[in-house]
Amino acid sequence: MNGEHHYHLRSTWTGDRGSGTSGYRDYDRAVTLEVDGKPAIAASADKPFRGDPAKWNPEELLLAALSECHLLSYLHACVTTGVVVTAYEDDASGTMQEDGNSGGAFTEVVLRPRVRVADESMVEAARAAHKQAREWCFIANSVNFPVRHEPEITVG
Repeated sequence: MNGEHHYHLRSTWTGDRGSGTSGYRDYDRAVTLEVDGKPAIAASADKPFRGDPAKWNPEELLLAALSECHLLSYLHACVTTGVVVTAYEDDASGTMQEDGNSGGAFTEVVLRPRVRVADESMVEAARAAHKQAREWCFIANSVNFPVRHEPEITVG
C-alpha cells in the first residue's frame, strides 16, 4: 500500500459577533470542522486562549490523532504477530509549552494504553507490538516531539 494519500478538511470560522476581528476580545473562537460525508466537529480555541471549553480545540485534536493512530497501528501489529487483543483503552496526555512570544509547541505526549490480551502467552509479544506500532504510526512520525508509551498489558 505504497503511495501518496491526500486528505481534505474544511475549517469555517463561525465566531463573528457582528464586528469581525475589530479587537482581540470582540470575536468568538468558534470553528466548524467538516469532512465530506462525516458529522461536523464544533471546535474552538482552548479556554486560556479565549475559547469555549465545551468544544474540541486543536491541542486535543492533535492528542486524539496520536492516540488513535497508535491504537490502529498497534492492533495491526498484534494481528501480524498472533496477539489477540480483546480490549484497548488509552489515557493519553500531552504537554505544550508557551514560548512567551505568543507561540509555543508541544514538548511531549505520553500514551498510556491499557491492553487486554486473550492469553498469558501473548503478553511479551503484546508489549513488543507497541514498538512496531510506533514505527508504523503516520501521525507520530510527523511530529517533532517525543511520543512516549507506558503500556499496561493484562490477560482476560
